[in-house]
Amino acid sequence: MPLRKKATNSLIWLGLLAPLALYGTNIARRPHLDELAPQPLFQGITYSRRVQQQPRPQILHIIEIDLAAPGIEPLVTPGAPDTVANNSSTTLTQAQKTSEFVESQGVQLAVNGNFFYPFREVTPWNFYPHSGNRVNSVGIAVSDGNLVSEQLKKWPSLCFRSDWAEIRADGTCKDGLQAVAGKTLMLSNGKPTEDVKQQIAEKTPKPYPFNIAALDATGTRLWLILADGKQPLYAEGITLEESVELLQELKVDTALRLDGGGSTTVAMATDTGARILNIPIHTKIPGRQRPVANNLGFFANPLTP
Repeated sequence: MPLRKKATNSLIWLGLLAPLALYGTNIARRPHLDELAPQPLFQGITYSRRVQQQPRPQILHIIEIDLAAPGIEPLVTPGAPDTVANNSSTTLTQAQKTSEFVESQGVQLAVNGNFFYPFREVTPWNFYPHSGNRVNSVGIAVSDGNLVSEQLKKWPSLCFRSDWAEIRADGTCKDGLQAVAGKTLMLSNGKPTEDVKQQIAEKTPKPYPFNIAALDATGTRLWLILADGKQPLYAEGITLEESVELLQELKVDTALRLDGGGSTTVAMATDTGARILNIPIHTKIPGRQRPVANNLGFFANPLTP
């Protein structure tokens, strides 16, 4: 066989085996996660983890935040600097991984926020966006009182005031300090919405990685609930019906589904850099983070001075 043809065949095999090697390596690196009772991470922020094998492998991450606690301040990804400076009507953001947002903005904890476009996920090396690429958020987004993404679609919003928040079905956030938008209003007054009840009745939703923001009736207590998924025999996600049951168990008043799937990520600040609390999956690679259009983060005081 000619040397050139051998080299070509070797490159082809290398291209076929590299993704499998990367996938296998990341699977081997996944930690064994156990149940974790609620524990404080920062003042006003607690974290717990639920792990179960029935009806399928599930890993759920529950963050509870007291929005009225001293030092708690939300922050949403700001618009790209040049679009803000030029007062552009379409303010894009620069895609960031959630851990990059934690480190660049100095927040103590963050999760991914809005759905976004453009998006492409073909192979481990063929995807969009990469960190730093321009992206658009779907629905409203507000950062430090500045409108980053307009309400082009009437997707419900999570709107933050000074020390409380509200989930608005109409997707507005008048005079809000920070805001993100989600696709589905899941609960209202503690009960599943008509849209959600219809989806559950049709039995269409399958287990999936979820990212849900929920509030109590006063708007001062926020839950961020994330379910890992798309990882057979490890974390296969939860259904819409199961997520509603969990929300009602927590006795939340309103709940909003944020961007999930491979975007689902929660990160916290540590002395050695950002730490990922869940096991995200991007381009079918477990543990790989997806750069997203915006993140929702929180400043918080440490547990001890």
